[in-house]
Amino acid sequence: MGLSIKARDLPGRVTTGAYILHAGLQKWHADEARASAVHGVAAAAFPVLKRLPPAKFVRLLAMGEVGTGAALLTPLVPTSVAGAALSAFSGALLAMYARTPAMRVPGSMWPSQAGTAVSKDVWMLGIGLGFLADAWTSRAPGARLS
Repeated sequence: MGLSIKARDLPGRVTTGAYILHAGLQKWHADEARASAVHGVAAAAFPVLKRLPPAKFVRLLAMGEVGTGAALLTPLVPTSVAGAALSAFSGALLAMYARTPAMRVPGSMWPSQAGTAVSKDVWMLGIGLGFLADAWTSRAPGARLS
């Protein structure tokens, strides 16, 4: 059984995977103040999240980040699957960015100083979509993505 990834995919998978895995591990041990802060930003963008207690939300977020990072770092996970996970993860972060006016310069989509840390996730979305596009275009005509 061969590896499910190509050498050209390694830089994107390793860098994003390590970054996201590290962020998830840090959140796993978040104190109450950090949990409340992270939850507050997310709940402001997605009001349905207000139903979750901050500690539970941050634990679930951490699990999602650890899972996404691990999928990217695990060679047996096909790049199409890892790319879908990365695209979904970074897409959710960018949706939060778009829905939070304080993260943007008034009247534009460009980041304010407060939004720079999240706006950079557009690069992760580009990497994830690139993985998906490569998987889609390198298949034989009529083949299905796995």
